Amino acid sequence: MKYAVVIEQGPASFGAYVPDLPGCIATAQTREAVVALIREAIAFHIEGLRLKGDNVPLPCSGVEVIDVAA
Repeated sequence: MKYAVVIEQGPASFGAYVPDLPGCIATAQTREAVVALIREAIAFHIEGLRLKGDNVPLPCSGVEVIDVAA
């Protein structure tokens, strides 16, 4: 499955979250590190849902990059 991941750069670190998996987040000092951590977090989150007998939400969010003149 492919989930949309939002990555945000803060003043001192990067954060990532998955809109289709509430509570699935990661933070790290670099973009590369946060991508690796959110990949692990998604797998861990899904494993936890399955262990509890909960349904795993199907990916339904998408990402579109919009170019605007500013």
